[in-house]
Amino acid sequence: MTTTTLAVLVPLLPALGALAGLLLGRRAPGFVRPLAILPTLTAGVLAVLVAVRQGGGAPVDAVRELTPTGSVPIELALHIDGFAALVAILVGLVATCVQLYSTGYLRDDPRYPSYAAIVSLFTSAMLLVVYSGDLMVLLVGWEIMGICSYFLVGHYWETPEARAASLKAFLVTKLGDVPFLIGLFALATETGSFRITRILGAVADGGLDHPTLIALLLLAGVAGKSAQFPLHTWLPDAMAGPTPVSALIHAATMVAAGVYFIARLLPVFTASRAALIVLALMAAVTMAGSALAALAQDDIKRVLAYSTIGQLGYMTGALAVGERGAAVFHLLAHGAFKALLFLAAGVIIHAAGTNSLAAMSRMPGLKSRVPDAYWTMTVALLALAALPPFSGFFSKEAVLGAAEHAATGHEGPVPGAAGWIVLVAGLFTALLTAAYATRLWLLTFHSPLGRAAAEEPGPLAEAAAGQEAAAEEAHAHGHGKQPAVMNLVLWILAVPSLAFGLAVGTIPDWFDGHSLNPTLTTSVLGTGLALVGGLVTYGTWRHTTAMALRVPLGAVAVNRQEGAAAVEAEAITAHEPAYGDIAAAPDPADPGRLLLGPLHRHAVSGFHLDAVYSALFVRPVQLAAKVVRFLDREVVESYVRAAAVLPRWCGAAVRRAQTGNVQTYLSALFAGSAVLALAVVVLAHLNAGS
Repeated sequence: MTTTTLAVLVPLLPALGALAGLLLGRRAPGFVRPLAILPTLTAGVLAVLVAVRQGGGAPVDAVRELTPTGSVPIELALHIDGFAALVAILVGLVATCVQLYSTGYLRDDPRYPSYAAIVSLFTSAMLLVVYSGDLMVLLVGWEIMGICSYFLVGHYWETPEARAASLKAFLVTKLGDVPFLIGLFALATETGSFRITRILGAVADGGLDHPTLIALLLLAGVAGKSAQFPLHTWLPDAMAGPTPVSALIHAATMVAAGVYFIARLLPVFTASRAALIVLALMAAVTMAGSALAALAQDDIKRVLAYSTIGQLGYMTGALAVGERGAAVFHLLAHGAFKALLFLAAGVIIHAAGTNSLAAMSRMPGLKSRVPDAYWTMTVALLALAALPPFSGFFSKEAVLGAAEHAATGHEGPVPGAAGWIVLVAGLFTALLTAAYATRLWLLTFHSPLGRAAAEEPGPLAEAAAGQEAAAEEAHAHGHGKQPAVMNLVLWILAVPSLAFGLAVGTIPDWFDGHSLNPTLTTSVLGTGLALVGGLVTYGTWRHTTAMALRVPLGAVAVNRQEGAAAVEAEAITAHEPAYGDIAAAPDPADPGRLLLGPLHRHAVSGFHLDAVYSALFVRPVQLAAKVVRFLDREVVESYVRAAAVLPRWCGAAVRRAQTGNVQTYLSALFAGSAVLALAVVVLAHLNAGS
């Protein structure tokens, strides 16, 4: 079987699995899980075979004209280089892990068949984006992912949070897709093709007349899909969906699609220095702002959502300094450890019965009840904090090293200002990333109640012992206990989270050949700042634990006897009624509150961007809609109603004559005949006299 045939099967198999799952989901429920797992697993294995055959060498290209257009042709094209080959493996791995995890997480969900089918379709669309060599075909996969994310985020459609989040995600990403589509048409018009290879050839020959305009239009779509400032606000709210969806969409696939798109077309962006400066500024604001927001969130999944936004900022920052190898290297490493973080969070939410860090921080013994989640999440958080030798250290240092290179003038077409912007923002974000990762780890797994109860007998000891005994009893009866397949998936993803960084020496052979090894300056600065962030947060947590003993939060825990998905949906719904906010909790023992100071109330709401957008866009549109409705009802419909009045009056007059009395009709007939006869006589007399 040729490499091209294998590559065609990679996105095709999950699509066929999705179709079969939708058709057989209710008629033959026993086939649902195999149809969800086997096509995706097979696609992942085939992606590995394609990568082995491609080997980081010459790209694999295949093309067939899809339809004649009379101008720019649309072609069904494959373009598989080292970037595409490795990203497809990541998508196959994470999608397979998510499907396996979902069999346990949503085992009692009546909508699991449709959920699994949509996940398979989503996987197929992402693989189509990865392998596509034509921008129009890529756009098809791009848009299929958008509609699938709408259904998946809104899976718990009974809850208002999920309904609002799915609609917001769809609308915000579509807002970016409009200029993105215009940019694609402008790019094809100037280069004469939608084929990626021909576009890059035309750019290399100087055939792009308006590179800045085209690059900025494309950036709008990337900002929406990859959740970059200012179109990132949909991603934290999308945490209202099931945890496996967050691991798939918000770690390794859809949010990475924008980064991958820029990496594919990087010469288009490097042709405009202004576009690179804009990209660098967007990355810097995204990195720093999202890290500050993550430090203030109480919902464990929202912490990870803002973390994802910030790590995507690192990737776009690498692209802004012209180093797509570092960007995709970090995309691969981040996809593994962030998927692990989300899936481990799902296990923890099920065991704790809450998504609130404030509540978890007052639950002694949680670590002992979820040992697999504890150890694997620890590995993933160390990778997120970019501490050696975990994968995140090598990939993040590749980004910082590329920024340092650009700042010192070693990257020809890249402005030095872009390098400095990314470098400074990246180092600042490294400090904050370690801080919020440490905060999450301490609040989740290290409740001060157990330690204080042991040191200070009394009412506190009795309360802590009661909590722990109740939790252990529930756990012993299987309540809050996870299926083995969920824990298995965590350990599978822990392997690349720990060891993928060791590939730093061989990865460049798959990319552009540029070295991705850590540089001494950025390694010392980045690691030092990460250690400072972690240690300062730990010291602050030690200072605030005394307040945790006096303020007994944690009343949001729900019934853990239900399945994991049901527990999560109830926990999300219960958070706002309990604390008055879906993102925050009034917890004086939170170290993030002390670290951020007066900035905390702004960071917890995402710096009020939703309120700004509501004032600038939502309310004016609603006001305009009210005006249009008034004009339609009171002006336009007035003319319509007036046009009907005269016929209605005439009809009423005629209706009065219809009495149903035959004598009346005959009398009228004779009277009419007499009038006509008299008229004829009179006219004849007048004519004779003249």
